[in-house]
Amino acid sequence: MIRSGQRRLLDPKRERTTVCVTFPMFNAQSLLSRIPKRALVTRSPVHSSHLRGCTTAVSPRQAHQIRNMSRSQNPQDEQAQKGSKFSHLPLSTSGPLECALKGTVLLNHPYFNKGSAFTKEEHRDFALHGLLPPRIQSLEQQVQRAYEQYCSQPNDLAKNTFMTSMKEQNEVLFYRLLHDHLDEMFSVVYTPTEGEAIQNYSRLFRRPEGVFLNINDMDSVKRDLAQWGKPEDIDYIVVTDGEEILGIGDQGCGGILISIAKLVLMTICGGIHPNRVLPVVLDCGTNNEELLKDDLYLGLRQKRVRGEKYDEFVETFVKAARELYPRAYIHFEDFGLDNARRLLEKYRPQIPCFNDDVQGTGCVTLAAMMAGLHISKQKLSDIRMVVFGAGTAGVGIADHVRDAIAADADISPEEAGKQIWLIDKPGLLTTKSESLSDAQKKYAKSHDDWANTKTDLLGVIKKVKPHVLVGTSTKAKSFTEEVVREMAKHVERPIILPLSNPTKLHEAVPEDLLNWTDGKAVVATGSPFDPIKGPWGKDGKEIEIEVAECNNSVVFPGIGLGSVLSRANRVTDKMLMAASKGVAEMGPALKDDTAPLLPGVDVVRDVSVRVARRVILAAMEEGVVEEKDVPTKEEDLDEWIREQMWDPVYRPLKYVEGNKASRGAKGDLRVLGNPNDVE
Repeated sequence: MIRSGQRRLLDPKRERTTVCVTFPMFNAQSLLSRIPKRALVTRSPVHSSHLRGCTTAVSPRQAHQIRNMSRSQNPQDEQAQKGSKFSHLPLSTSGPLECALKGTVLLNHPYFNKGSAFTKEEHRDFALHGLLPPRIQSLEQQVQRAYEQYCSQPNDLAKNTFMTSMKEQNEVLFYRLLHDHLDEMFSVVYTPTEGEAIQNYSRLFRRPEGVFLNINDMDSVKRDLAQWGKPEDIDYIVVTDGEEILGIGDQGCGGILISIAKLVLMTICGGIHPNRVLPVVLDCGTNNEELLKDDLYLGLRQKRVRGEKYDEFVETFVKAARELYPRAYIHFEDFGLDNARRLLEKYRPQIPCFNDDVQGTGCVTLAAMMAGLHISKQKLSDIRMVVFGAGTAGVGIADHVRDAIAADADISPEEAGKQIWLIDKPGLLTTKSESLSDAQKKYAKSHDDWANTKTDLLGVIKKVKPHVLVGTSTKAKSFTEEVVREMAKHVERPIILPLSNPTKLHEAVPEDLLNWTDGKAVVATGSPFDPIKGPWGKDGKEIEIEVAECNNSVVFPGIGLGSVLSRANRVTDKMLMAASKGVAEMGPALKDDTAPLLPGVDVVRDVSVRVARRVILAAMEEGVVEEKDVPTKEEDLDEWIREQMWDPVYRPLKYVEGNKASRGAKGDLRVLGNPNDVE
């Protein structure tokens, strides 16, 4: 754990207090690379992989963020030093790791491989002499070398491919490199670069990962899933049908990469063990004409199957997954608009499942609203909210906020829904609107009430006078100056959340929103933006406002972590609401209204612990926890959670004979399983 010393200085040029932070004996290069350049006054050169210390002057807020980084850099090291009363748990990450592999078999296993970091004792015990160069290096040195290799790649897609290759060779090094540079690499291992990798899946293909299920071979679904382990081996499954991938549409079997990428985030952000997860793609064909005409396309070259056969396929998968891996949590990802909500509503009363597009976006948006209401000094039960964009994300947000209002005000969801207005392309959803889904109908307003009123965004703003405006329309610049100024006429601190991605599709940019409201708007966005400066302080003093990114990655990992560890048999609305509260509690804006509404990815593992705690406690109240002896005291519960979170550190390897070894020690998790055992 880093111990950081501080001393305050006044930088006369910037007329603000800065803090000197010293990082002794750690990978200071990786920490420095994550400090925004705008925050630096001085930056000592870093040359050696064995840095004894470096000093840099940063703002007080950046110092706080760096201390958070230092605390979360290697929580396992600290816990290993003091021990844990929960080290007996099957998922405990304390102590040595049993391994029955030797020689090149060990070096070729990404979960156990340490490359140049095997100790002298491990060289001897695992028959590695002559298989590795003689010099033994630390994980920090390996990270430095890997980061230099990463930076040498010519473009982001090449960097994505490099990271995939590293993951296939050494999982600890992959996750540690990603952990130390998460701000920088997030967009490479996930959106938008992962989207480009998915589009090029059949052309970049080198080796398979995950389960490919074929709608034309439903009889083989259970057999194909069974090859991946025993009932206790799998904790987390991400499944997609590839129809609506990251805003780039139907990508067929290439969707397997979104399942893999989501699981990477579950491990790096939520500590789910990487050898206990399973990525799945349901290949139902594709309506992407480019793929259908591509001779190299690896999936089914047929039009996408819908209707009864599709539903039977999904049912076959869910039934088989539950029978084979009864402890596993199923995460539906990037299903098409017609299926995402329908499938979620069908299965969530039956099994522990989650859809990030429907539920995750709602959770993180509610968290941002809760933090924003702290600034505006309003109650959730009193707000009026307009959602511009009534698709999956918009309705999902509306549902989550509606349920939260109902709980806060002790009223029915139907009554709470009267405080929410949804607008789509034709205008406000009313009882006369055509082709409304069942989910949209719940928010349709009486046509008679709006017969003589314009139902475009400006007209709705004028009549409703909302406290909160959410954008999920993908209609760029739709939050015009006239709209925003009209909203600000009626609300002292309007909460405005333009969430559409990518950045070019944002309904408005933060700088405009703050300028049009004289700095009074409370803003969070769907993509990252630099801080905004303006004369909005006391007596017109220039201040800097940091804008939060509504990133689902601060919420869905904690929900999954809490559900997996508690073995919740369902994911209830109260659990999701508890997750939003957990994120909101850690919003920097609660202490400084110029800070972001939500915590960033630099502290995401700490956020995941908080969210998991809230989720587990809510699950206990709901009576859906199946794990035995889960602590009820918050301090004990946090330790119980942390002890079972996988961390990217090299644990000492302990050799065990094959006939005495567990399947994990043999490296069989996600590798072996006998399909002939399936009836």
